[in-house]
This record gives sequence, C-alpha cells and structure tokens, in this order.
Amino acid sequence: MADLKALADAVIKGDQKTAVEITGAALGEGMAPKEVLEQGLIAGMDVVGARFKKNEVYIPEVLISARAMKMAMELLEPALARAGVKPRGTFVIGTVAGDLHDIGKNLVSMMMKGAGFEVVDLGVDVSPEKFVAETKNSRAQLVGMSALLTTTMPGMEKTIKALRDAGVPAKVMIGGAPVTQDYANRVGADGYAPDAASAVDTAKSLVA
Repeated sequence: MADLKALADAVIKGDQKTAVEITGAALGEGMAPKEVLEQGLIAGMDVVGARFKKNEVYIPEVLISARAMKMAMELLEPALARAGVKPRGTFVIGTVAGDLHDIGKNLVSMMMKGAGFEVVDLGVDVSPEKFVAETKNSRAQLVGMSALLTTTMPGMEKTIKALRDAGVPAKVMIGGAPVTQDYANRVGADGYAPDAASAVDTAKSLVA
C-alpha cells in the first residue's frame, strides 16, 4: 500500500519526484483521492505552514514544498473531481491596483491550494471592478488582497467598498508588509494575516 506519511514527508522536503510517485501509486491502488489529499498533501503542507510560522523554514523552502504539492495535485485533481470531492471553498486573490508585487500573493495562493481551497489568482494590479466580476463569476466565499506599498493600500478600501456595493457576500481578508490588523479593522476587512501560513488559518476560520 502507498504510504501517505511518506507522501507528507515528500511534500515537507520538497521532493517532487517522490510526491508524484506516491500519489500515482496510491491512486493506482484505488485509495480514496480525498484520503490522499488530506492525509498526504494537506498533512505535509500543514507541517510546512507551522514551521514557517515559527521561523524554522523560510520562503524558499515553502516554495519548494508548495511546488512538490502542486505537481502531485496535477495528478490528484482529476481523481478528486471524479470522486465528487468538493474543495474547502473558493478563494479569489490578487494584488491591488497600482501594485506589481506578487511573491507574497503567490505564496498565499500555494498555501491555500495546499489547504484544500480552489484558488482563482487574478495576478497583480487588479482593479476593484475585476475583483467584483471574478468573485461573482466564481461564486467565491473568500477574497484575498495584497499590497506591498503604502501608496496602494487605499486600493483595498476601494475594493472592499466595491464588493459591498455590488452585494457580494464573500468574506474579505487582506495582508502585505505595510498592512496591519488595525488597518484591516478600519477598512472593514473580515480578516487580516501577517504571513502566508496565518492566511490559511484566517481563511479556515472565515469559512468555518
């Protein structure tokens, strides 16, 4: 039988080849795709997230682990769809208008995929109108916004207002180097996360 603990370990180590091999073997043996996802890939990324929060690993290691998970997910996603396994929720994310920074956003995207969310990544320099249209179109439960410049932070407030004015019921979470909990409270965000691992915890609490 395929060893899901070894799959989790492969994700933690960022060993793409082993992660893909074990995922393929597990599916070939008829193991439930949901079990492979939760006990293998998500279990591995949970450990990576916890270590990242404690500063035991850093962004490069997280990206390597996330890539290993992504390669295994490419095998697993069709099986999950066939088995009718629904994602934990849909998460729309983008860097706000005027801001071209994407490392933090990309990291959050990968960590959210690793936690079982379907992610719609809008990229950088995303207008409030695009956030509204894509959130409606995907029927997302969550919207994540990133800003790395103090000059682009007002784009978050404008986007939250645009979402509310459009009657979009999605919960909004924000983050980025200059962003604080106080700012999130002030602009009416539902959640704030100081880093990618915390973003997953915030997202889980918002859709619980």
